[in-house]
Order: sequence, then structure tokens, then C-alpha cells
Amino acid sequence: MRGSSVVMIFRARFLRSCVGRRFLLVNEWIWCRLPSFVIKSRPICFYGSFLHSLVKLRSARTQFHGTFFFRNRPELQMILALLKERPKGSILRISVLACSNGAEVYSIIWTVRSARPDLKVILHAVDISEEILEIARAGRYSPEANDLVNSPIFDRITEEELQGMFDPGNGKLRIKSWLKEGIKWEVGDAADPKLLEVLGEQDIVVANKFLCHMEPENAEKCLRTLARLVKPGGYLFVSGVDLEVRTKVALDLGWNPVRDLIQEMHDGDPSVRQDWPWRYWGLEPFDRNREDFRVRYASVFQIGRPEPVLTPELGCCASMQQTV
Repeated sequence: MRGSSVVMIFRARFLRSCVGRRFLLVNEWIWCRLPSFVIKSRPICFYGSFLHSLVKLRSARTQFHGTFFFRNRPELQMILALLKERPKGSILRISVLACSNGAEVYSIIWTVRSARPDLKVILHAVDISEEILEIARAGRYSPEANDLVNSPIFDRITEEELQGMFDPGNGKLRIKSWLKEGIKWEVGDAADPKLLEVLGEQDIVVANKFLCHMEPENAEKCLRTLARLVKPGGYLFVSGVDLEVRTKVALDLGWNPVRDLIQEMHDGDPSVRQDWPWRYWGLEPFDRNREDFRVRYASVFQIGRPEPVLTPELGCCASMQQTV
């Protein structure tokens, strides 16, 4: 074992033993009563980062199945921006890993097919839980949470989207059949190197909101493995992961961060932003003063080619070398 690893383990054990739950509870009580302008100040944010590091040390990480439809709209906007120059009638291959109850899958397919009905979309939806995958495959949702889908999944959907995506029936809402076409549901582990043999290379891989629930060492290994699914020049969407893990892997493997909408995507899921610094999955405030902010806060990376310059609002896409 390397000396640095020994030091890190010693520090972690020392902090666990010295920093009690009461210390964090007192700080959380004070924090929640501070004015927003104070919380946004640089010294308090710095202290918040320290508290978050302690929270992550003391937390037992576990996977959750709860999610929302249209959880991060800027990410969906970015998917459309990346498709602006795609030829009509071409095949688009997308994989959504840890797809959970299907809310993210159907949000993506609705967004793409509403804007680009000319594309043939082949979407692989993968989850390690066969039980939750059956819920996703069925595409029937109750307005009220149930045991497996323990979240108000319709909180962020508009009335227009609700009417366009669902048919009512028997007290539940059913995904329309045209949205289910081209979706291949797969039971699988995102960390399995053999997943590439099953799915093949993808134009877009979405790996959101599950790596943060792994211990950092396992999350790093998983991230390195799943990135192999992205074909050269394709894109990896990866939010909901420890920022240190994502930054390290991105720099090691030379990924190109997509800079457009970088802050919008970082702040696009208010639930994880509000949970910082008191939950291990909480997401720190966007900080442009960091030298590495373009990589640290990027949610989308192009794999194997220079970053494209995108202007989603204008539908412009031009390939151009960028330096980080």
C-alpha cells in the first residue's frame, strides 16, 4: 500500500472518531438559519466544503431508486444541442445506465422525439435491479409514491408534457406506446466490463445519479469502465458523482468538457444543490474562481475528440479545439 493511501485512511479514521454527529447537527442547525447572502459568501462556502467532507466520511452510502421526470432540464437541452447537426434519418444510439424507474429514460426519449422525429433512436436502458426495471418497462406510474418509486416523480413535469407523454387508466398514468418504441431494457451492472459486448459503442451514454452512492474508489473504477461504451467523438453525461472522482478520471483520460450550459447543468437539479453540504450526495456551489472549474463542474464530456463549441439557443455547432 502506498504511503499516501495509509495517510488518507488514518486521517479518515481519526476524523470519524473525533468528529461526532452532535458537532454536525449543531452546525446544520446554525447553517439553516443563516441568510442566503451569508451562505453564498466565499468563507462560508469554504467552511461548507469542510463540513461536506466530514459528512462524506461519516455516511454509509446506499443506492436509491427515487427520481423525477425532467429532473435536469439543461441536460436535456444539451442533448438536443448535440443533435442539431445530425443528418436526417440517421440512427442515434443512447444508453441510460442505472435507469431506475424509467423517468429519465422517458424524459430523454420524449425530448429527442419531440424535436427530432426523423431520427431512429435505439435506447438501451440498464439497471442492476430486475424489480425496478419491470416498473420502468411497464411505464405505468401512480401520481402517489409507492414502495419502489419513493419520490414525487411528477413534481417537475408540465401539463403539456403530462398530456403528451401519458394515457390515463385505472388510477395510473401509462407512457404512450410510441415513446416505448426502440427502448431495449437490460438487467446489467454499469461496472461490468462485459457491458460493452452487450450494448456496443454508443453515441451518448447517460450515467447520472448513481456513482455518488458508491464509495469513491469503486465509483472511479466504474466510471473508467462505463466510459468505454462511448464511441470516439461521442458524449458522456455524468452528474451525481463525487466531483473529485469525476475530475480525476476526466483529467487522467483526457476527456473534453463541454462548456456550454456548464453552470446551468450543474445547478439544474435543485434537490442535490439544496442538500449540500449536509448529505453526501449534495452538490457544492459553482465556483468560477477555481482554476479547474471547467473540468470540475462539467456534466458532459466528449470522449476521444476535441470539444465542440455549441450554442443551443441558436442551434449552432462547430468543431473546434479548446484548451482547459
